[in-house]
Amino acid sequence: MTDYQTIIAQKQGDVLVITLNRPERLNAASLDLAQELGRALYDLQGARAVLLTGAGRAFCSGADLQARGERSAVGGGDASHHALMNVYNPVMSQLLRSPVPVVTAINGAAAGIGCSMALAGDFVLAGKSAYFLQAFVNIGLVPDGGSSWLLARAIGRARATQMMLLGERIGAEQAADWGLIYRAIDDAALMDEALALATRLAAGPTVAIAAMRRNLMTALDGSFDDVLRAEAEGQRTAGNSHDAREGAASFVEKRKPAFTGA
Repeated sequence: MTDYQTIIAQKQGDVLVITLNRPERLNAASLDLAQELGRALYDLQGARAVLLTGAGRAFCSGADLQARGERSAVGGGDASHHALMNVYNPVMSQLLRSPVPVVTAINGAAAGIGCSMALAGDFVLAGKSAYFLQAFVNIGLVPDGGSSWLLARAIGRARATQMMLLGERIGAEQAADWGLIYRAIDDAALMDEALALATRLAAGPTVAIAAMRRNLMTALDGSFDDVLRAEAEGQRTAGNSHDAREGAASFVEKRKPAFTGA
């Protein structure tokens, strides 16, 4: 296991479970935490799915506004711009462009950049006591970490505007009703269900799933013709994989496929 100071990254089967681990600060995303998360997402340890959650009472309360000195995430517009461009934005891109599926399990607050990290999952599961918050307007700042893109595409302009301009909490069950997240779950069952889902995804055809994720990203911003080309390329890549051959053989032989991720 890699020696991290602000996160825990541990494989459970074919799933890499990454836990934001600053519970005394409600897992506020310091620069160190964001950089360590980026390292963990780069070194997947052979995992075929990622499960991202937080230790203690919160998923992530946002950027660490109390940090000071060289490792501060704030300190004026120029410092914030530098932190976003060089640390936080690259991590968000890693989450969205991960070669394996990402499940996020939201316990407690997911605020600011923590809200963006939460919503970057392919499947977002939240305990019923959890909530999502874009509180930037309350401190005279602008939503970041890709939240404008994530929110507008997930719940539309009107609800994204509500979250960003009013800075109100959106509870897990309301988030599920809106289509912002996959499911709201009893708190006690959250991690078991999230790990079961991540394990299911990890047992799937990894090459094909990676192509599906890329195609969805293309679909969100590209034209219909862009999507047709992306799907054709993805089909070529997936069709040449071992898992595609296994899938075809299992269909003919009327058995469950045994995908290996290759």
